Amino acid sequence: MSKRVFMIVLDSFGVGELPDAGAFGDIGANTIKAVSGSDKFSAPTLEKLGLFNIEGVDFLPSFSSPMASFGRCAEASQGKDTTIGHWEICGHISPEPLPTYPDGFPPVIMDEFEKRTGRGWLVNKPYSGTDVIRDYGEEHVATGKLIVYTSADSVFQIAAHEDVVPVEQLYEYCKIAREIVPVGRVIARPFTGTSGNYTRTPRRHDFSLTPPGTLLNVLKYYGKDVISIGKISDIFAGSGVTESNPTTGNANGMEVLDSVAERDFDGLCFANLVDFDMLYGHRRDIDGYAAAISEFDAWLSKFLTKLREDDVLIITADHGCDPSFTAHTDHTREYIPLLWYTRGGPAANLGTRKTYADIGKTIEDLFGYLTDLDGESFLSEVTFTPNEFYRFTKK
Repeated sequence: MSKRVFMIVLDSFGVGELPDAGAFGDIGANTIKAVSGSDKFSAPTLEKLGLFNIEGVDFLPSFSSPMASFGRCAEASQGKDTTIGHWEICGHISPEPLPTYPDGFPPVIMDEFEKRTGRGWLVNKPYSGTDVIRDYGEEHVATGKLIVYTSADSVFQIAAHEDVVPVEQLYEYCKIAREIVPVGRVIARPFTGTSGNYTRTPRRHDFSLTPPGTLLNVLKYYGKDVISIGKISDIFAGSGVTESNPTTGNANGMEVLDSVAERDFDGLCFANLVDFDMLYGHRRDIDGYAAAISEFDAWLSKFLTKLREDDVLIITADHGCDPSFTAHTDHTREYIPLLWYTRGGPAANLGTRKTYADIGKTIEDLFGYLTDLDGESFLSEVTFTPNEFYRFTKK
């Protein structure tokens, strides 16, 4: 019998600082608390599922009879970036952080990059993506030099105007960087416009390290569908993915989710909704983040009606990015939410999990496989036995 699992990552929607947040400069970070304080925030569907019942979310009213099992997961990996977060969700804990470059990339890397691309470069230091094209876009257009920058994450980002460097050529430069730069992701950041009005386009593309074996590889090996929506395929370098659906943002991602829900498939539909992080978290836009959550919540109420009786819906995140945090504009080291919904299923309090990997391990268990993925399955807590189901239906 086929199983359909939908997992939606609300990119950066953390639910409070982890005990080791101080080591990452993130004491006091709490994305959900910051966002829920905005008058743009409205999440009645997430509330009914049990989001506000999660441990630590005591500043919002809990729901008396939540529809989903709920909990939060700590990050066991040494990092707080997109790559490490998603890999851990899918059963791979990273004991060592991916390398970062707070002082820019060393000359040996930049010299080789310039030699192989045939273009000079600008910046080479941590920078906001929108600020860097504002400050250096005009010089880039005049000289043709590539804008290279990084962040607190393990990333090598290349920004270029589409009229100066065609997008496909930019992707080729990223592939060259992928070969020579030891980072988690090389990211193409194309932009358009004129001086003072430069705008990043949706043709961003991530070139990630190939991860060790994850849940995606397990499912694909056993012949299951692994349908990627958004940047999931990029994050896993396509490893374990059977179908990729790139998107232009949250709205497009939700449209694709609706489309996949109308199809028959057997496996995992794995979606990342990136706007929370990219457009609002890093830009420290509290109201924008809150409005985006509200839009997702309104869509979610309709999406639930599309789910079949045995479908599983998981809603989680990959790290935090508190839009009210002022010490920096990077990700924040936080717990992630865990909502596990099956129509008519139990609503268990899953408490605080030791690792994001418990999610992937439970999905693996749901499909009946047993491998060496990291994590501990909580399947018995979110599944009725026949006797329990009988008692539940007779209440």
